[in-house]
Amino acid sequence: MNLKYIILSVFLLQFITQDINAQNWSEFANTGYYAKANLELKLHSKTENRVVFMGNSITEGWVFMRPEFFENRDYINRGIGGQTTPQMLLRFRPDVVDLNPKVVLILAGTNDIAGNTGFTPLETIIGNIKSMAEIANANGIEVVISSILPAIEYLWKPGLNPAPKIISINKQLKAYAQQNNFIYLDYFTAMVDDNDGLKVPDYTAADDLVHPNVAGYLVMEKLAEKAIETALSR
Repeated sequence: MNLKYIILSVFLLQFITQDINAQNWSEFANTGYYAKANLELKLHSKTENRVVFMGNSITEGWVFMRPEFFENRDYINRGIGGQTTPQMLLRFRPDVVDLNPKVVLILAGTNDIAGNTGFTPLETIIGNIKSMAEIANANGIEVVISSILPAIEYLWKPGLNPAPKIISINKQLKAYAQQNNFIYLDYFTAMVDDNDGLKVPDYTAADDLVHPNVAGYLVMEKLAEKAIETALSR
C-alpha cells in the first residue's frame, strides 16, 4: 500500500476516534506522546538553533513524506494527527517550551474548524493560537505563526465548507502577528487554487484535499526555511 495512504488512514482513524469522544477532548491531548523523545533531547542534545514544529497531522505527516527535511537538523517535529488547538495548548510546555528552542513554528486550526473535538468558535481557535505564541514569547522563543492551509473539503467531515473560516482566521492571525512582531508564514497564498482549496494534483491528491503531497511539502519547506532564517537572526 502506498505510504501516503497508510499515513492518511492512521490520521483519519484518529479523527474518527476523537470525534466520537469530542466531549472528552482533554483525554486525547497526548501530553506524553513525545515524552521519551523529549527526554532524550534534553539529556543528549544542546543547540542554540533548535526549531520546534508544533502542529497536527499536516506537521506530523511532514516527517513521513519528507524525512530528509528533519535528518541531521535542529528541526524537531511535534505534530500529532487530529489535534485541535486546546489539545496543543495543553502539551505546549512539554513539547515546546521545555525543549528550549530558539524558534517555534505553530501550524494549527484545521481540526478545530472540522470540529474534531466539538464546535469551536473562531475566536477561541485564534485565542488558543495566540496563547501558544504568547507563552513562547514569554519564554524567549521566537514565534512563527503559520497560516492554515487552504481546503474546500474535509473528507472526514463532508459538507463543512471550511474555506471561508480558513480565510477569516488567517486574516486575523496575520494581523496579530504583525502587531506583535511575530513572523507570519503564509502557506495559504502559496498553495491555494482559484476555488480557495489546496491545488490538485499540484500540492495534494484528489482523494485527500488537506494533506500536502511531496510537492506541497517542498513549497512549505522553502517558505519555512526563509521564516526560520529570519527568526534565528533576531
